[in-house]
Amino acid sequence: MAHRIMIMGRSGSGKSTFAYHLHQQTKLPLYHLDKYFFTDYWVERDYQEFLTIQQALVNQEQWIIDGNSTKSFELRYQRASVCIYFNYPRYRCYWRVFKRLFFKDKRIDDRANNCPEKVSWSLIKYMWGFERRVEVILHQLKRSYPQTQFIEIRSDKLLKLFSQNFLTDL
Repeated sequence: MAHRIMIMGRSGSGKSTFAYHLHQQTKLPLYHLDKYFFTDYWVERDYQEFLTIQQALVNQEQWIIDGNSTKSFELRYQRASVCIYFNYPRYRCYWRVFKRLFFKDKRIDDRANNCPEKVSWSLIKYMWGFERRVEVILHQLKRSYPQTQFIEIRSDKLLKLFSQNFLTDL
């Protein structure tokens, strides 16, 4: 059974929504990294403090951790039973990020307090270069930790098929 699930992907790829639904179905504890990375009003937490928090999360026996923080991928990946990579086309993620400004699912509590939805130039640039930044890291992690099952989702059709099969295996 996959009881430690790492979910990652570009902003707007649907990872938080999927994590929320997976949590609802499995009752595994859900942690959104943005809630720990940022404090009020999008101020970044001290990085060492953030790593300490993450270490405490990954040391638990069961979890779903949603988020990126490429500097600490290995911390999560080495403990994960499965890593689910939401690798949707860039244009699709941009659309979803802008759409989220107006239509946000209130059930998904994936941000720190007082962090309203926003789109910034730094977010747009971050999204643009996401694949380039994570490609090499993921390749190394897959080689170093072959026990972690790696699943890449590139479309809603694949997500639907995966969800049906994955949930029956839990």
